[in-house]
Order: sequence, then structure tokens, then C-alpha cells
Amino acid sequence: MVVSKTIIDKKTGTVTLFAFDMDQGLSEHTAPFDALIQVLDGEVEIKISGKPFHLKQGEIITMPAHEPHALKSVTPFKMLLTMIRS
Repeated sequence: MVVSKTIIDKKTGTVTLFAFDMDQGLSEHTAPFDALIQVLDGEVEIKISGKPFHLKQGEIITMPAHEPHALKSVTPFKMLLTMIRS
């Protein structure tokens, strides 16, 4: 099960907390703005333009605007997603 809670939702950007069970994820998509993911707990595989990145607790990655990306949890994991709309 994927659970999300928006913490900040402003015209200039959003901050959203996500929690994923093992083997859950988000299918490939694009976003019109850069996004920053901070892994708070667990492990995840993130693909950006087809290139895989394995992240663990405490690690951060930037997903560039308009680049296809997807993610799948390796273990139950939590992340903070920050998107700046500019």
C-alpha cells in the first residue's frame, strides 16, 4: 500500500511524505519541474531515463524535469518529495 501526505502545498512548490510497502512503487511518468527525493527509511530503486539508482536511508537524489522516472521499493520505505515549481 502507498500512503502519501502533503505537508506543504504552495504555488511555488510542494513537500509530500510518502510511505511504501515492499515491492510497491510508482510507474514511469514525467513531471514539469525538478523534484528532490530524500529517503527517510528503507531502500528504493529509482529509474531516471532508464538508469537505475539504488538509494538507502539518508540518501538524496534529484529527478530532472521532463525526464521519465519510476520507483519501486526494495524494502518498506519512506521518502520526502520536494518539488519546486519554477
